[in-house]
Amino acid sequence: MTAVTQPQAPTRPAAGGGIPFARLLKVEFRKSWDTRASFWLLFSIGAIVLIAELIAAIVTGVQDVDDVQFGTFATVAGFVSQLLLPVLGIMLVTSEWSQRTAMVTFALEPRRSRVVQAKMLVGLIWTAVTVVFALAAGAVFNLLYAAISGHIDWSGGAGITGFVITQSIAMLLGFALAALLLNTPAAIVIYFAYLFALPTILAIGSALMAWFKSFAEWINFSGAQNPLYDGFWHMSGSEWGKLIVSGCVWFAIPLAIGLRRIMRAEVK
Repeated sequence: MTAVTQPQAPTRPAAGGGIPFARLLKVEFRKSWDTRASFWLLFSIGAIVLIAELIAAIVTGVQDVDDVQFGTFATVAGFVSQLLLPVLGIMLVTSEWSQRTAMVTFALEPRRSRVVQAKMLVGLIWTAVTVVFALAAGAVFNLLYAAISGHIDWSGGAGITGFVITQSIAMLLGFALAALLLNTPAAIVIYFAYLFALPTILAIGSALMAWFKSFAEWINFSGAQNPLYDGFWHMSGSEWGKLIVSGCVWFAIPLAIGLRRIMRAEVK
């Protein structure tokens, strides 16, 4: 008896390289604005920047304040955006865990590192959009101030490079804290404590203990960023050292631990 030979099924082509990164980026970008919380956060950033700029233009114009220039309005916009951009970075990370979508996201793309990279790039894109909006608003309200006061000054824009860098650092710092904690309220509280409470504590310690002053300069990340506004090419070796050391304490180490936690965290 002759055995019947079954025809061999055609070999299926090997799977490709997974979801293209461009598609991941597109999905994460859409997720960053099409929920109610994220939409109102972005709207609030723009609205508060405009309100702060309008108040600054009216007050300085009515009181005829000297030395008002384009850089003044850019600084006002930068202060406001520095408060809210980290919240955007935090929500980019924690939304997967707070909204219980991590299982779907990581099932569709098991390579979690690519998802994290897409989220970080989306945060930097929104930072660039915010910076452009802040500078444009600064220019418009500088013209408004000129209409009120009768004179205009376009100087003060030399720190734009530092402005872009510090805004990016602010967003990435929120991103790092979110990766470390994976909890939206906790990450927001820790960031604002770093931004407002830590400098006060360091200042008090420096006033009470002479040795603490030099130590505080190496862990005060926000203070170490101030020389960037004068141009990073003008920074001394000591200033670079303080920026790198404090950056490792507040950004690099939390981000490294947070990324390891995301890669190993149990998805429920």
